[in-house]
Amino acid sequence: MNNLKYDRRGVSASKDEVHAAIQHLDKGLYPNAFCKILPDLAAGSARYCNLLHADTAGTKTSLAYLYWRETGDLSVWPGITQDAIVMNLDDMACVGCTDNILLSSTIGRNKLLIPGDVIAEVIKGSSDFIETMAQHGVQLTLAGGETADVGDIVRTIDVGFTAFARMPRNKVIVNNIQAGDVIVGLASSGQTVYENAYNGGMGSNGLTAARHDVLTHAYATQYPESFDPNLPKEVVYTGSRKLSDLVDINYRGNAFQIPVGKLVLSPTRTYLPVLKAILDKYRKNIHGIIHCTGGGQTKVLKFAKNVHIVKDQLFALPPLFKLIQENSGTEWREMYQVFNMGHRMELYVPQKYAQAVIELANSFDLEAQVIGRVVPSENETKVTVDGEYGVYAYIG
Repeated sequence: MNNLKYDRRGVSASKDEVHAAIQHLDKGLYPNAFCKILPDLAAGSARYCNLLHADTAGTKTSLAYLYWRETGDLSVWPGITQDAIVMNLDDMACVGCTDNILLSSTIGRNKLLIPGDVIAEVIKGSSDFIETMAQHGVQLTLAGGETADVGDIVRTIDVGFTAFARMPRNKVIVNNIQAGDVIVGLASSGQTVYENAYNGGMGSNGLTAARHDVLTHAYATQYPESFDPNLPKEVVYTGSRKLSDLVDINYRGNAFQIPVGKLVLSPTRTYLPVLKAILDKYRKNIHGIIHCTGGGQTKVLKFAKNVHIVKDQLFALPPLFKLIQENSGTEWREMYQVFNMGHRMELYVPQKYAQAVIELANSFDLEAQVIGRVVPSENETKVTVDGEYGVYAYIG
């Protein structure tokens, strides 16, 4: 995948056009917060603020559709619901909001292709996820939603959520990343205490690239409804793998295999229980939290200023991202801009708090480690990724 191929598929890692379109909009109470924060319009209190956030599972639904059609396995659909919910919640957690959140769904389907039993599984995914989070001290409430039959505009299914919360302003975390901070990364792969299976580490970013670069072109003929018919043939399903091909995993001394389809469909891991526990103890000591979604390991460039962020102690690359790179031939520099590459959440903290944060994460069976540091930079904001596949610099 080069930038030309990515653009020809109608997607963007940087979303430059979107950012340009919204640059003149009000940035809320705290412009450098990870997501927009509004005055307390719900109750009018000067001590509180409101968060209203919307996101979707993106094109991950198309991969779920392929896997379900090939295997008849309905169990992949609740994970799609989790994808859409978590892409909201984990952004909100980056500003310190980790509890008492309202959720509302918006589901659009092509009724001729997506039957009621799929919709039932998608909706069931909401209640399952909410119940799991409640078991770990995070209170979420489903306020309802809309499910519409819109086959004229949705080829298969689209799953989105909107989240709302009200929180005290004095608990808001506004990014103030400083020279001297270390970066604690929270792993995207593995299995936490609140997950029931190994997670390959995929979020809900880069799925268009992953799907087309990994899977064989045979799926273009079998399931033409799974992609945009306007795409050039040469960028549609250009890989060598079938959904059922097995990938070798070695995790915590256990060797096992997972089908390619299920590995890429790993539900977007939430860090909400872990971040809630960390913030309960160290909220005032955290200088920034970054969710490595669109932009991958360069996401932090949007929230830092005049510092050099050096990431030179990264996690070993999970098998999922090796699979994607080997099939796509993508340059490693671009891989770090599109995918999380092993950790999807970063905390910027003074050195003296790093070990305590790591130990709290480990108590949830979540791997965490210091993955880098922040050093002074007078004239530019810069990220350097220094790992086993080379050294890459990105300028803000």
